[in-house]
Amino acid sequence: MESISADHPAAVYGEHRAGGVFSRSRLLSATPFKLIMPDVFQYFRWQDVVDILLVSFIIYRTILIIRGTRAVQMLIGIAVLIVIYFGARELELLTLYWLLRTLLSSIFLIIIIVFQHDIRRALTQVGKTPFYKAQDDIILTIRTVAAAAQYLSERRIGGLIVLERETGLREYIDSGHKIDAVVTKELLVSLFMPTSPLHDGGVVIHKDRIQTAGCLLPLSKNPYINKRFGTRHRAAIGLSEETDALIVVISEETKEISLVQDGKIETVANEKVLANQLETIFVPRDTQQQRWKNWFNKS
Repeated sequence: MESISADHPAAVYGEHRAGGVFSRSRLLSATPFKLIMPDVFQYFRWQDVVDILLVSFIIYRTILIIRGTRAVQMLIGIAVLIVIYFGARELELLTLYWLLRTLLSSIFLIIIIVFQHDIRRALTQVGKTPFYKAQDDIILTIRTVAAAAQYLSERRIGGLIVLERETGLREYIDSGHKIDAVVTKELLVSLFMPTSPLHDGGVVIHKDRIQTAGCLLPLSKNPYINKRFGTRHRAAIGLSEETDALIVVISEETKEISLVQDGKIETVANEKVLANQLETIFVPRDTQQQRWKNWFNKS
């Protein structure tokens, strides 16, 4: 019979049982650490961490790209075919198994053909840097706001659109009704239609999304504001005096489109002029060049 050393866990256990006392803490302290918790990190390399993160990122981005598209239903259909394929093999349904095996042997070619539009879109997004993607989103938002302002102006519909910059507008966002939707011309127009219950307040755009509508904005107390400006214009000026936000105001009386910044109001001629002025402020032409200069200076 194999002898057991005095410090072996079994010996300790027997000693305590023989003495009429069982101490779990004593047993755990005597047991080697590897018997309690295996060293799972013994063969875990830093490359494995990078590998897991990259695969997770690819899966996450793929889900974001195909979400809400026909690709989701197509993937479900392919998954069902694969399940039927394995079921036919186990149940020995020879004809069905042969048919599905022939079909699935070209599955990669089928995926490329079926999902060619989604693959093209995914590769296009991969080719864009995060900076350019954010820049494109800002430009799209600006042009959408300008188009909506032009539409409202032509139909004598008043509007007040706030574009948030560095200063947070949480105080004013909380005073309105939460929307949290993608910026579209149709949505902006519908929010300011006279029949809309939210048409009297302001719409706040934060991070290229319509956050809230019907927001209450502070009225300017400047006594030198032109008397022809109404409550909408005074609210825009008041907000610009307290924050660095840009406000687009559409007058239902004069059909004028105005851009308000730093307490100053400026009338713009049309949609194109408004879009150019907003792009000049939000997307300076030398932004990318300046970023590279800053990076080199830091390094």
